[in-house]
Amino acid sequence: MDCCWKEGRCSCQADRVGRPRMVLGGLMVMLGGMVAPAAAQADDMAEIRAIHAEMQRLASRVQQLEARHGMTEGTHVLAGRTLRSGPRSSASSTSVTNPSGQITAMPDLSRLTIGGPALSDDAQAAAAAENTMTESIVPSQPKLDLDSSSPLAITQTGVDSLPPIFRIGGVSVRLGGFIDFSNIYRSKNLTSGPATSWGAFPYANSPNAHTGEYRPSAQLTRLSVLLQGSPTKDETLSGYIETDFGGAAGTANSYQTNSYTPRIRQAYMTYSNTKWGFHVLAGQAWSLTTGYTQGLLSRHEQLPPVVDNNQIPGIVFTRVPQIRFIKDFGRKWWLGLSLEAPQVAYAASGSAGDHPMMTGTDDDTLASSGTTLLYNNAGSGMLNPNAKYSMDVAPDIVLKGALDTKPAHYEVYGLARWFKAMGQAPGGPIREHVSFAGGVGGDVTVHVIPRYLQFTGNVLAGEGIGRYGPAMLPDATFKANGSPAPIPEIIGSMGLIGHPTSNLLIYLYGGVESAGRRTYTGSDGFEYGYGVNDLALSSCNVELITGGSCDAQTHTIADLTVGGWWHVLQGGYGAVMTGVQYTYLRKFAYKGGDGASPTTGGNTIYVTFRYLPFQ
Repeated sequence: MDCCWKEGRCSCQADRVGRPRMVLGGLMVMLGGMVAPAAAQADDMAEIRAIHAEMQRLASRVQQLEARHGMTEGTHVLAGRTLRSGPRSSASSTSVTNPSGQITAMPDLSRLTIGGPALSDDAQAAAAAENTMTESIVPSQPKLDLDSSSPLAITQTGVDSLPPIFRIGGVSVRLGGFIDFSNIYRSKNLTSGPATSWGAFPYANSPNAHTGEYRPSAQLTRLSVLLQGSPTKDETLSGYIETDFGGAAGTANSYQTNSYTPRIRQAYMTYSNTKWGFHVLAGQAWSLTTGYTQGLLSRHEQLPPVVDNNQIPGIVFTRVPQIRFIKDFGRKWWLGLSLEAPQVAYAASGSAGDHPMMTGTDDDTLASSGTTLLYNNAGSGMLNPNAKYSMDVAPDIVLKGALDTKPAHYEVYGLARWFKAMGQAPGGPIREHVSFAGGVGGDVTVHVIPRYLQFTGNVLAGEGIGRYGPAMLPDATFKANGSPAPIPEIIGSMGLIGHPTSNLLIYLYGGVESAGRRTYTGSDGFEYGYGVNDLALSSCNVELITGGSCDAQTHTIADLTVGGWWHVLQGGYGAVMTGVQYTYLRKFAYKGGDGASPTTGGNTIYVTFRYLPFQ
């Protein structure tokens, strides 16, 4: 007799010669030994069938969700892993099945290596910890987060929140950036790109003060790459490159095509040791004078989430080459020292028609004393030959301390600068003049209503600090002997950032930059320097199509800015955002000797669209 198991049941049949069935006693003996394992196997097979059915239901649901969000057919995301439909494998496989077959795990591109082994899990965690202040790897396809007072996806590229695309040896590679299309309208014609030249708003004597400008641009499109490797679980090496198209070559124009060139926004390397709480940065990055949302590590700057690429008057910032050393004490107290590339913006009073400070010759001679000056030079080598570069004696030095608490982040810092000029009195020797400048500042970010409303404020006061504000007030003028005279200045702003819903951010900012007086009276009885009050300025309000003369020196620039961002879409295809901003600006000049006090102002409106393919 032949017996076999079929679908959990025992079936015995007579052979072809008609052999009789076994007697009942023999059958009962056999069944007594086989009924128990048969029942157990039947239960297991039923459970397997139920699991397969549930897997098919889940796979079908995944496909429905993917279709809703436009994800690639056949690719599924489950529990943070990427899976793809494939041929059915053996029953021992642990892969998930769907109605058309079994889902097998796709290769994880974040573990794809070129030229070396993949990072260990510990090394991955350490790499993620660098500049993200977390000890775990971020999930794939994270939701774009607008809850911060300075959301990285808006102010920078948000690359830290993204998973690695691939690995080169033990180095992870993350990509970030966005495609930007900005529409700008200004009530006065500045002939300015997507970064508003706040100090250039013209007075009434200029025909540009009587017409507006509309300027669409894609120059703010931004790309970034973050490279990270971990020699040990406590150490992380990083390299970060961020670029946009804000450069303008000598051939750039907007007639048919344009030649707006890529430029370095940021390019730096970092070393971080979480065990020692020690961090080093070298390269071009935001100045340490910039505020931070937490700590003092790069890519955590408290940049206002405004649309204009030149920020707004009152914000303190530069992006310059530097070397920076940071020590954290339990990730609560922070101390930083930065040595940064200097440049000095000089100012002089008057023009050829109104007792000028300089004679207007190529020698830049002081009209009051006849002293000939040399304080800048045209670029050469890899520098722009059409730009002037100051003569620098030492780097700008920034020393900052910070404190992180649950309700707020606090900062205080000092800034030291040195200015240099060469002077030669008539018939005398060449002398080098060096002047000291600097200031003190502070920043605060308060979580008024956590996740819903933040307050930010910053201030920098001192002498020779105009370069650190978006309005670009001058740093210094000159004394009678030709030595630099740093100009007293104050820069400050306050802002409110609100989050009514998870996909909406609104902001309100007010800022001011003001320059003081630094003058002397020459032997001819006229005032020279910056902030002089004996210039004839009534012509600043005389309207001439050819443009009239106006030697007004800016005293104060103030602004009020309101705007917001709407997170329109997000899915496997990336994210889409749109931003709107309005800025009202006023510019006030020092009063002239004829009683005239020139003022001007204007309105700026931005409407921006961004596609963030990596978010």
